[in-house]
Amino acid sequence: MIFGRSERGKPPVEPVTLKILVAGGFGVGKTTLVGAVSEIRPLRTEERLTEAGRPVDDLSGVESKHTTTVAMDFGRITLREDLVLYLFGTPGQERFWFMWDELSEGALGAVVLADTRRLEDCFAAVDYFERRAIPFVIGINNFEGAARYPADDVRRALDLDGDVPLMMCDARDRESVKAVLVGVVQHAMTSAAHQRSSVTT
Repeated sequence: MIFGRSERGKPPVEPVTLKILVAGGFGVGKTTLVGAVSEIRPLRTEERLTEAGRPVDDLSGVESKHTTTVAMDFGRITLREDLVLYLFGTPGQERFWFMWDELSEGALGAVVLADTRRLEDCFAAVDYFERRAIPFVIGINNFEGAARYPADDVRRALDLDGDVPLMMCDARDRESVKAVLVGVVQHAMTSAAHQRSSVTT
């Protein structure tokens, strides 16, 4: 870009910016996902876990976790020249859920990240987005050593509507995360089109 014009002489493209939430249970990989795909250094609000939090923070299955998000994670990714996603990772513990209403304001859609070893931990996020009619996809984060289940079994366990996409992913892998984010955008666009057609008919 030179003096506000592209090198090929075309006017600069003003990108559309969209807000995507990344939610899920404690220790499911939300901070990792945002960090894996963000093209800027992610903003993180992590604090060390303390003895005071032991009675309320269930570390079963994530015993090696030493920090937790207390406000949000923030990152950015350009999917196309004209499409930029801002990613907001929500805190996973119940005592920080009051942040969700603020973070969800103006969101196009969400990723609910899930761990098959602690699948019940994402129930609250699924319920939250269903109640507020915010389109979301389920991203099953494939942790090493975690059992692999057929997608239909996971869908039944989560009692998902048939139109909610369910995708396998690796929160550490940029291309895997990009595929999930593309899935969120596509699902949100499909949901919006369906709502428009329902209103006009």
